[in-house]
Amino acid sequence: MRRLLLCLLFVPLPALAITPEAQEFIDVSAKLEPVQCEKRKLRRAIVLAGVEGRAADRRKLRERFEQINADPQTARLEKRLAVLEGRVLDSRGRPRHPEDLDAISFQQRQAFYRCD
Repeated sequence: MRRLLLCLLFVPLPALAITPEAQEFIDVSAKLEPVQCEKRKLRRAIVLAGVEGRAADRRKLRERFEQINADPQTARLEKRLAVLEGRVLDSRGRPRHPEDLDAISFQQRQAFYRCD
């Protein structure tokens, strides 16, 4: 029994077969993760400042949000991500390959929970 379990540990599992576009989508998303996290936090803070009537804070938060969007590297990566999204998804917004959906969804869930 032990030998069987030991043998199973060394059997290589098949690699998750995703398309090159999906892999690039995951890579670009990983590069953008800190920026997307900060933007998510800013969106929440902007709404909260609006609800609480703190106009000055809201203006400062929006300015910071615009600074992030104005960064050329961030803008370039976000444009590339949009192009890749069009290649990974079909016209109805569903993934062309089911493996792509699993891999992208897993990466996005991890990124969401890392963002505090």
